[in-house]
Amino acid sequence: MSYRIYATCDIGQEALDRLRQKGWSLEVYDQIEPPPKSLVLEKIRSGIDALITTLRDSIDEEVFSVGAGAGLKIIAQDAVGFDNIDRASANRHKIPFSNTADVLTDATAEFAFLIMGCAARKTWPSEQMVREGTWSTWHPHQPWLGDEVTGRIMAVIGTGRIGKSFIKKAVGFDMDVLCHDPAFEDLKFIDSVRRVMEARHREGFVKRVQTIRYASLEECLRQADFVTLHVNLTRPGESASPTFHLMDETRLRLMKPSAYLVNTARGPVVSESALAKALLEGWIAGAALDVFETEPLPADSPLRDERLTLKLRMFHHFASAGRATRLSPDPDVGMAGRVVQAIIDVLEKRYGGDPKKMPYVVNREAF
Repeated sequence: MSYRIYATCDIGQEALDRLRQKGWSLEVYDQIEPPPKSLVLEKIRSGIDALITTLRDSIDEEVFSVGAGAGLKIIAQDAVGFDNIDRASANRHKIPFSNTADVLTDATAEFAFLIMGCAARKTWPSEQMVREGTWSTWHPHQPWLGDEVTGRIMAVIGTGRIGKSFIKKAVGFDMDVLCHDPAFEDLKFIDSVRRVMEARHREGFVKRVQTIRYASLEECLRQADFVTLHVNLTRPGESASPTFHLMDETRLRLMKPSAYLVNTARGPVVSESALAKALLEGWIAGAALDVFETEPLPADSPLRDERLTLKLRMFHHFASAGRATRLSPDPDVGMAGRVVQAIIDVLEKRYGGDPKKMPYVVNREAF
């Protein structure tokens, strides 16, 4: 049977060719900006079987109601997050949607670690001096003095896949680790990491035994030299421990004046107005952000204040932008591969045609 698929952006030709090789019809929106919603609805009404989306696309009740009437069989999202998808509507209309969890775990954790180092060691002003030709001499400190990462205390807020991957990297930098996760404390993982820490000391890699344990959020914020966020975005009423503005003025004031905040989770987890104030008034030493409350970052954002330039590193939501992570056609390696595999599973009715059994479907509860 020949199926029709529409992609709202090019997620990687090698992966998409897996669909073409099956003789299926594939149309890809060829602009950098996302297609207007009216065009997406037009394609759904025309009878496509699968829709490939990104976080930029609004997949709401209107999309699902039109899709249910036009025979849409799956929405495959090229992202781990699915804040843009109305899950209740998907369930009501019995349309499965998938995401790309797991494959970007290491890429995101790695990026969080790298931008933490950029903020702490003040790499941007150094490069800026070289590029602008203002580098005139060597000086032992001001204004280039940064903070070391090795041997410091790291607080990991959220110990899911990405948080755990981050912890593994922190161990190699001789860091002590405080963990906080209101949903689930993986004590087995912590015990495994502790044994690795003990082995590193036993083999002479470090002079002291590193430590790792779960702690309250307040203790993590008070004790840590670096705080990295790896939590899902949940708003009040959606969870017993909502993460919307988790880092607000009250919690930012708990951090050390010498501490740094890293956010590669979701923008609204941090109150940007509170963060700007914290940086300007010296409550914390610095921050590195890959996500924002509104994306792209608005021209009038308080984070654009030029007085924050030395303290704040900002990136355009591309923690997962590793070549293999984004483009590999292998669903065990790449996001594109996982998107394509989710479509194949649904259209070819694999796993007995039961979405509950399909590994990349998110809303299994609907079936």
